[in-house]
Amino acid sequence: MLRPTWFRGLGDSRSTPSATVLELLFDIVYVFALARLAGRVADDLTIVRHTLLSEAGQTVLFFTAMWMIWSLNALLASTYDPRRPDLQAVLLVTMFGTLVLAVSLPEAFGERGVVFACTYVFIQVGRPLLLTFALRGHPGRVFASRVLAWHTASAVLWIGGGISGGLGRGVFWSLALAVELLGAATAWPVPGGKRLSGARVITVSQVHLAERYNQFFMIALAEVVLEAGAAVSTPGFTTEGSITLVAAFLAVVSFWRIYFYHARSGQASTSGGEGTRLSRWASYSLLLIVGGIICTAVGFGQIIEDPHPPIDWALVAILFGGPVLFLLGRSFLEKDDRTTPRCRMLYLGVLALVVAAPPMVLLPPVAVAAATGLILAGIAVLDQGAHRRGSESNPTL
Repeated sequence: MLRPTWFRGLGDSRSTPSATVLELLFDIVYVFALARLAGRVADDLTIVRHTLLSEAGQTVLFFTAMWMIWSLNALLASTYDPRRPDLQAVLLVTMFGTLVLAVSLPEAFGERGVVFACTYVFIQVGRPLLLTFALRGHPGRVFASRVLAWHTASAVLWIGGGISGGLGRGVFWSLALAVELLGAATAWPVPGGKRLSGARVITVSQVHLAERYNQFFMIALAEVVLEAGAAVSTPGFTTEGSITLVAAFLAVVSFWRIYFYHARSGQASTSGGEGTRLSRWASYSLLLIVGGIICTAVGFGQIIEDPHPPIDWALVAILFGGPVLFLLGRSFLEKDDRTTPRCRMLYLGVLALVVAAPPMVLLPPVAVAAATGLILAGIAVLDQGAHRRGSESNPTL
């Protein structure tokens, strides 16, 4: 049986050096999705403390699931030509499905559980199913079929969780997501088959993938501006709100500086796609980076909305934990040696944030926000100095 014309030659196509306009359009849905996730984090801070852990766990689950969709789509468009009509159709369908997921988020553990599960399964199973069909006769089909096998296994758990309710839904969905993460981390092995490395059967455009990571990072960074700006616009420029807004701006600039100019060992560290190759764990690194930025954005927004003391310990954990996640993710993004002066500087920044966090519960919320911005700015300045010293000692960097 012959493949339809629009699938022919998919395995021989190559991704473009730069991201396409359609991929940027796809990211628009994630602007909405990240805003929804930020809203869930903010809601988690206002609930009764004995249910905080379970609510936060749900938010982490949703965030990771949405990230799995985005990262696999970015990998697809960085492997095959995203200008092809068939791949554009896949991107558009995935885009609409992601929109449905984002709309379902607030009630995904309620009445919209089946909608969320079925939509997620349709995206995650449908993509490798189409690739398995389209890549017949091409070595990449083996890899696609293994991805399909893992997502089919997790689909049973997703649907089972959607049908059940309460604790069962959380257990089923957590197991389903664990299956997918394990598959991705182990290169999707199957029983009785040789363990494959994706690089052996597919060719990924590192420049294209790095650019997609950079773009998604900038979208996440905009969430800090949106949260802080929206919170300030309601009461106007009060003293507390203005101080927190300045602190949020310092955080944005620091995040940008550390991410793009920390080192050149990974292509995602430069806006021009320069460098060598992305780390094998780059996808997981960006998961931490984006998650940390969202937490920081919510923390600043909450302080602007309620600047009066005392500050809650959970808010301190969110506001300081966000930069910690960001710095850890940025250090893991490096490809080779993580013992360089620049990486050590990031670890020292993590240590400084962890040590400074506990006393913050004694300070007014505005002072905590200002401290967060100043600490991040200090880390960015010191990191730049470490970058220069590393470049002088090793001219090949």
